[in-house]
Amino acid sequence: MSRGHRWLLLAALYLAQGLPYGFFTQALPVLLREQGLSLKAIGATSLLYLPWALKFLWAPLVDGHGTRRDWLLPLQVASTLAAAALALADIGSGLGWLFAAVLLFNLLTATQDIATDGLAVNLLGPRERGLGNGIQVGAYRVGMMLGGGLLLWLFARHGWTAMALVMAAMLALTIVPVLGLREAGRPRPPPASLRDELARGWAQRLRRPGLAAFIGLIGLYKLGDSMGAAMVGPFMHDAGMSKELIAWVKGTLGSAAALAGAGLGALYAWRAGRRSALLYCGLAQTASLLPYALAAAGVGGHGLIAAGCIAEHVLGGMATVALFTLMMDASEPAHAGTDYTLLACALVLVQGAASILAGLVADAGGYALLFVLGLGLSGLGCLALVQALDRGHGPRRLAEVWPPRA
Repeated sequence: MSRGHRWLLLAALYLAQGLPYGFFTQALPVLLREQGLSLKAIGATSLLYLPWALKFLWAPLVDGHGTRRDWLLPLQVASTLAAAALALADIGSGLGWLFAAVLLFNLLTATQDIATDGLAVNLLGPRERGLGNGIQVGAYRVGMMLGGGLLLWLFARHGWTAMALVMAAMLALTIVPVLGLREAGRPRPPPASLRDELARGWAQRLRRPGLAAFIGLIGLYKLGDSMGAAMVGPFMHDAGMSKELIAWVKGTLGSAAALAGAGLGALYAWRAGRRSALLYCGLAQTASLLPYALAAAGVGGHGLIAAGCIAEHVLGGMATVALFTLMMDASEPAHAGTDYTLLACALVLVQGAASILAGLVADAGGYALLFVLGLGLSGLGCLALVQALDRGHGPRRLAEVWPPRA
């Protein structure tokens, strides 16, 4: 497969994940509010996105059966058909079908993500993974922007049917690069029941030397930053920014900044290598919380908050690319989907815990304390990860890209 085809294939697959996610996370709350649901009930719809947190449960099946093309092609076709079926739905007939559709899309795209991540680990050499993860982050963000921007606009202007048909057409285009994918077959696992196969798969992966420590280290790397990011929206609101201004700063400017960060992170990881990318992008991500801390302490104003938001998205995007690249390095090719999924789900759990902790801290001590604490934890987590890898901790595969230092 040519390099251009590899980039196009990965971009299409990650865009296909972000497209429905962007639409439903932007449009669903509006639809539910129009139907008279309470904010508490709307918040509870986050349970519909559980497949993304639980996908590690079935990842060994995706890794152990068939080629990744055998998974990706049917999943992409199923997503396209599901979007087309939405065009036939009556938006005023109730909410049950809508909840079922959101859950179905999340199940399909979460499973597709397992196969896509495993494919990326095997398609990309160590030097290409920085650029590959830039494409991953950037394409997913573009999908979210199209789903939450273009599709939401179509829904508002032309109605549900037109929106669903355009979504189906866009998803259909992402199938085309998959048609040219050719892979060698993978060994079939020994016959076993579904329960035994999953248990055996996870027992093998969890026993890998250095894996538990590595999960803890990447969790520390993201903990402080995730704490600060979790309360930026409420902080903007409580600082007196209008909803329109918040939407402009966090939505439009933030999305553009995140795209720029993904591109810059990919370029820097490619040129500077793993250690420099993780260390300096991680410290820059830490520093991006400083404008929020100053604004919360009464220094500056809305302009400083907006600058902080842009910096957070640019520098956070760079650090995310560096971290995702390292996670690919730690994944064994034969079990790449399972390994990467485990690490990604661990980060989801860390971010959820960080959000809860952020709320408790901000409620008890205010936003200034939260952002200062997040800044400190982010810096410590970055240094802890780099120092641990310097000493040779983590999965053995990392020695290929991160030789231990004396």
